[in-house]
This record gives sequence, C-alpha cells and structure tokens, in this order.
Amino acid sequence: MKVIVLVKASADTEAGVMPSEAELAAMGAFNEQLVNAGVMLAGEGLHPSARGARVRFDGIAGRSVIDGPFAETRELVAGFWLWQVRSMAEAVEWLKRAPFNTEGGEPMEVEIRPIFEAEDFGAALTPELQAQQQRLQNRIDNKL
Repeated sequence: MKVIVLVKASADTEAGVMPSEAELAAMGAFNEQLVNAGVMLAGEGLHPSARGARVRFDGIAGRSVIDGPFAETRELVAGFWLWQVRSMAEAVEWLKRAPFNTEGGEPMEVEIRPIFEAEDFGAALTPELQAQQQRLQNRIDNKL
C-alpha cells in the first residue's frame, strides 16, 4: 500500500526557520534508511504558506484565489513523504523512528494516510479510465 506522511507546520516552519546542519544530517540518514528498505518513493519540504496560494471553488464557475500566509498553522503541511509499505502498522513503525526532536519546543504531529488504489474505486473506474490513468502514469514516469 502507498501512504502519504504529512508533516504538520509549526510556528518555526511558517516563519521560514531552516533546519540546522545536524537536523539535515539526521533526516538524510533516516531518508537513506527508508530508500535502502524500498519504502521511500518521494519526500519534500514545503516553503511557508506565505509563499503559497489557495484556490476556492464555489459552484461550477466560481473561482477565487487566496494568497498566503494562512492563519491556522496546525492545519498546514510543512513537508511530506510518499511511502510504499505493507501495512499501516509498518508505516507507523517507520515514522516512530523519524528524527524529530521537539525537546524544548511544542509537540508535533505527523499524519499518515493511505492513498487510494485503483481497486478502491470499484466499477466506477472503467477499463477506459484505467487505461487513461495508466497512459498518464507512463508519461509521468518517462519524465523522471
């Protein structure tokens, strides 16, 4: 199963505070373990929400843009991993090893959510739609 691991934002990440060399080295070592185990598919940190935007959809044609920053830090994402694991329990065990040090600061939460697989959509994902999805995935893979 594929899961996305969502690292929540904090006051520091929203202020643009960059990790130290030691923190980067620890995270690099953890990411190397994930890659060596065949778990990590992707992972990136995100700039603060002040550099982002949201698009609000209202009805069929209503579109409005809201520029960052966004107020509710606890609702924001500061980074993510995309993992391939055998189970949610395996994902949780990997995440427990992550080198997050919150000593002297606020506790943090990291969310793990399964990603839909084709079979989750049942009959609504027709053979034609499956073929389209596969064509698109092939194009994406060829760009990497």
